[in-house]
Amino acid sequence: MFKGLLTATAIAVSLATASYAADKPTDPQIAHIAYTAGEIDIAAAKQALKMSKNAEVRDFAKTMERDHTSVNQQALALLKKLKVKPEDNDTSKSLSSAAKAELAKLSKLHGAAFDKAYVDNEVAYHKQVNGALETLLIPSAQNAELKSLLQTGLTLFKEHQMHAEHLASTIK
Repeated sequence: MFKGLLTATAIAVSLATASYAADKPTDPQIAHIAYTAGEIDIAAAKQALKMSKNAEVRDFAKTMERDHTSVNQQALALLKKLKVKPEDNDTSKSLSSAAKAELAKLSKLHGAAFDKAYVDNEVAYHKQVNGALETLLIPSAQNAELKSLLQTGLTLFKEHQMHAEHLASTIK
């Protein structure tokens, strides 16, 4: 099921935290990690929109797609303004690889099984990403505007987490 994505993502975020404990990520690396995490959620939302017939799940997926697209666009605009190029790194590569594999697994689920797996993952994924933002990415960011954008994103993503938790409690 989709729980593999949350496990893989948790591992990737944990590895990122561990590997950067002594050597914090740079702003270009932080930008790439944050952008990649957003793209992963956008891809999951698009898959949910294709596969789910549950109106609440579809509404949630639309919110995820809209909000993460908006934050990623703001991030790209900021990076362009600052003349900073996002730097691919092991963490963003691990996140992308794990997400691709798990999206393939999720594509084999249907109906209520898909809905439950998607929403459960959204809860876990937002917990992991929010944790990484709070403990690693925001504290490591050097540029004030990048830090501010990450903090704004964290506020929004905490709302996503609460929304996902509520939705998860209603899907059996």
